[in-house]
Amino acid sequence: MAALPDPSLRFTAPHEYARVLRAAHEQVLDGGPHRPEIPPALLASWQRSMTLGINPDQQSPRHLNEPSDVVGLRRTHRLQAAMPALTDLLADEGSDGRHLLIVTDSDGQVLWRSGSRSALRMADSLEFVEGADWSEAGIGTNAISEALATGRPVQLFSAEHLVRAHHDWACTAAPVRDPRTGSIVGVLDVSGPLDALTRDTMRMVRCAVRVAEELVARNDGGARLSPAAVRPGSGSRPDRGGGQDVAVSSLELLGERPAAVFEDGRRVPLTLRRAEILALLESRRQGWSADELAFELYGDAGSPATIRIEMHRIRAALGAFVASNPYRLKPGSARTSDAFQVRELLTTGHIQQAVARYTAPLLSRSAMLAVEELRLELDTAVADSVRASGSVDVLAAWLATDMGAGDTEALAALKRLVGPDDPRYLAFRPRSDRLERSLLEARPEKQSRKA
Repeated sequence: MAALPDPSLRFTAPHEYARVLRAAHEQVLDGGPHRPEIPPALLASWQRSMTLGINPDQQSPRHLNEPSDVVGLRRTHRLQAAMPALTDLLADEGSDGRHLLIVTDSDGQVLWRSGSRSALRMADSLEFVEGADWSEAGIGTNAISEALATGRPVQLFSAEHLVRAHHDWACTAAPVRDPRTGSIVGVLDVSGPLDALTRDTMRMVRCAVRVAEELVARNDGGARLSPAAVRPGSGSRPDRGGGQDVAVSSLELLGERPAAVFEDGRRVPLTLRRAEILALLESRRQGWSADELAFELYGDAGSPATIRIEMHRIRAALGAFVASNPYRLKPGSARTSDAFQVRELLTTGHIQQAVARYTAPLLSRSAMLAVEELRLELDTAVADSVRASGSVDVLAAWLATDMGAGDTEALAALKRLVGPDDPRYLAFRPRSDRLERSLLEARPEKQSRKA
C-alpha cells in the first residue's frame, strides 16, 4: 500500500499535492474505494452537499440577495464594527495582492470581500460575490461551509472542495462568535491560489477572529465571550439563558427591511428569502409541503432538500416559531406580522387604524410572484375598504399616507362626500393632479420607445 502523502506538502509542493487530491476526488466520486486523503468528515460533507442538489461540476452558487442589496444588510450586521480592523489585518489590496478577505453572515452569505483587482476578478469568475450563499446548500463543501458545520476553524486545499471549479483555491475560514452567547454571527475567510497558502495563514485568521470578537464585545457595551455558551458543532442557535429561548413576538414584513422582533426587545433583520418564506407560511393556515414551497420559491428548479435546509436555518434563528409536516407558523404565532395586523383591523371594521398601520407595501423588494400576489391583495383590500367606508376621516387619513396619495378613486369619493370646494378635498387635489400629470407625461415617452 502506497504511503499517504504528507499534508504539509500543501505548503512546500502545493501543485504536486493538489494533483494527489484531485486523483482521490475523482476516484471517490466515481464510486471507488475510500481514499485516505479524504477524511471521513470531509466525505460526509460531500455527501450532504450532493444530497442537497450540488453538482461537482456546478459553477454558480445560490444567490440570496443582489450585491447592491447587501449594502443594507451590512449596516445592521454586528460585524460591521469589526470590518475596518479586519481589513487592516488581512486585506491584500495592493496591485500584486493574491488573496481575498471574505466575511459572511451566520448562514454563509457573503457580506464583505476585499482584495486586489486581479483577485476580485478571479472571485467574480466563481460568483464569489456579495449576496452569494457559500453554505453547503449554496455551493457545496468549502471552508466557509465547514466552519459553519463544525463550529471550528478549518482549511480546505484544492480538491478537498467538492466543486471542481474550486480546485485551484486554498481557503482558510473560522467562525466569529457572539461575545455574550457564543453563537456564530459570521465567518471570516481568507482565500487565494494554491501557492498563496502559508503555514501562518491559519494563525492569522485565528488572531483576526479574536480581534473581531473583542470589537463586537466592545460595541455591545463590554460583553465577553462565555465559554459555557460555546458548544462545538452546535451550530448557530443561541442559548439565551435558563434553557429557554426568547420567543418571537412579531414580524415586520411591510417595507424593505423585514425583521423579527423578540419578546426581549431585540430586532433581528431577516434576509429577503427568509421573509418571503415567512410571508407564505402566514398566508395559509393549513401550511405548505416542502415541494409546494420549493416550487413557489424556485419554480421547476426548486428542490425540497433546499427548503428543508432553509427551514432549519429559520428555526435556528427564530426558535420554535415554525412547525413542520406541513410547514406553518406555530399555532398561537400566526397573527404576529404587521401585514396580518392590517388585514385583521380591516376585518373587524377598524379601517382608520388599518390605514395607520399600513405604512409600506408587503416585502417591497421581493419580485417573487406569490409575494407580489399577496402584496396586491393587501393593497387592494385596504384601498377598497377605504373607498367603501363612506367616512371623510378615513378617506382623508388614507390620502395623507404615501400608500394612498395617488388613489384617485379615493379622492373622487372624498369629493362626493364634502363637495369640490371643501378644504378637506382641496388639500389633496394638487398632489393628485401632479401625480396624474406625471403619469400622462410618462405615457408618450413609453409609446415612443415602443415605436
